[in-house]
Amino acid sequence: MARYIFVTGGVVSSLGKGLSSASLAYLLKSQGFKVRVRKMDPYLNVDPGTMSPFQHGEVFVTDDGAETDLDLGHYERFTNISAKQSDNITAGRIYSDIIKKERKGNYLGKTVQVIPHVTDRIKEFIKCDIKKEDFVICEVGGTVGDIESLPFLEAIRQFSNDIGKNKTLFIHLTLVPFMKSSDEIKTKPTQHSVKELRSIGIQPDIVICRSQQSIPIEQRKKISLFCNVPIENVIETVDVRTIYEAPISFYNEKLDKQVLKYFKLKPKKKVNLLPWKKITNIVLRTKKEVNIAIIGKYVNLKDAYKSLDEALIHGGINNNIKVNLLRLESDNLKSNEITNKLKKVSGILIPGGFGKRGTEGKIAAIKYARNKKIPFLGICFGMQMAIIEYARNVLKIQKAGSSELDKNCFPVIGLIHEWNKDGKLIKGTNKDLGGTMRLGLYEAKLKHNSLIKNIYKTNSINERHRHRYELNNNLKDQFEKKGLIFSGMSPDNKLPEIIELKNHPWFIGVQFHPEFKSRPLSPHPLFSSFIKAANFY
Repeated sequence: MARYIFVTGGVVSSLGKGLSSASLAYLLKSQGFKVRVRKMDPYLNVDPGTMSPFQHGEVFVTDDGAETDLDLGHYERFTNISAKQSDNITAGRIYSDIIKKERKGNYLGKTVQVIPHVTDRIKEFIKCDIKKEDFVICEVGGTVGDIESLPFLEAIRQFSNDIGKNKTLFIHLTLVPFMKSSDEIKTKPTQHSVKELRSIGIQPDIVICRSQQSIPIEQRKKISLFCNVPIENVIETVDVRTIYEAPISFYNEKLDKQVLKYFKLKPKKKVNLLPWKKITNIVLRTKKEVNIAIIGKYVNLKDAYKSLDEALIHGGINNNIKVNLLRLESDNLKSNEITNKLKKVSGILIPGGFGKRGTEGKIAAIKYARNKKIPFLGICFGMQMAIIEYARNVLKIQKAGSSELDKNCFPVIGLIHEWNKDGKLIKGTNKDLGGTMRLGLYEAKLKHNSLIKNIYKTNSINERHRHRYELNNNLKDQFEKKGLIFSGMSPDNKLPEIIELKNHPWFIGVQFHPEFKSRPLSPHPLFSSFIKAANFY
């Protein structure tokens, strides 16, 4: 029998609902329970796939090809449970589904309304695809008081009434600010946020208070009194030095214990926090350091490459090395400045992306990495830029480029016309941008005696993709004669998945996104190998 935990946020956004949900999920899973974590987003986009990273941060991709909110990355990294398409929904998807039904006449002449039609569709999402889970943790995006999130809040209120209060728990995350001028911790924002939540019919069972410093008992009592929550259910979460301390912090605050107490359950086994203590110790105290340059278009936005940043840190954890990330905006990277800006780095990474802006800076950095024998990793668009750089400077194809960026170039990179997915032929297109790419898990066969096969130690791999342009396979022989090896191919040998340089200590480009499958407790082998190579540079 599934129990449902709903996590809402108040006062301000970006308080850490995703990390809180992920940490609680780990603690419950560690105690022997089967857990599922999902996210409800109130924006009207059908999914975040067409949204700029400046607007929404990273787009996370699941095994089954869903473009989702970045919080699903937190869920996966903390729980090691692969998310599904059914674990993320937006208001846009809800309304789109309802309007399609209305156009087909499915509502038989009824007036279609927020209540009951929208709220019923949200409730369908909450309970769909649940198979023997003990706990389903549902995070509601946005902040209580926003107009956009009202249908979701109404839906979870109804849902609790439908299945019974003994099977649902409401957690509300708020900010408890410290005012320097008066040297006081203020509980009033939390009181108002809970009041707002109660005004729409939801009484939180647990209040998690985000603060810069520990909250004194008197303030906790005040929150307990005015928010109508038992004192033991006022949980503080003080800013941690690294996110990997979050499960430890919540365990010390007895969050999982209070959740189990509420549902009248006992742990099936003891929580194991040793792995988190170990990696926290490495991140905070290791003496060895390595500098990695991430050269992209969105480096000034912290969440734009969230999974990538985490995967690099995971690679450092696996090598007992602290990874320092140098973020360079590719727009501003000029050829004559490359040496000066990259002289202190031991590894260069070009991440995924779309569009022409900043491409020449990326190509110049790749040329520098190739010539100076600096470990290089190109991911998706980064691999495509590496192909273009090699075509221009080694194969001497002066107009080499991508048809995505220049219709008059020699297209070494072009639109994928078709590909196989689970035995079905899928046609490529760039007419509709949303959900039309090669998305999700695909297999790649690895070349014998290649660096990539040595890294993965297997003959084939399955990695997550998100792209609609691909390397022109007709040029394979020309590239390989000049030392650029196609070391990973799709099973039908039509789509190049991985490239590497023959006469370079560590130079790899991959068409997929390995960062989406890296975990702090199980670092991705590609990032572990990259950091190891950078350490020896």
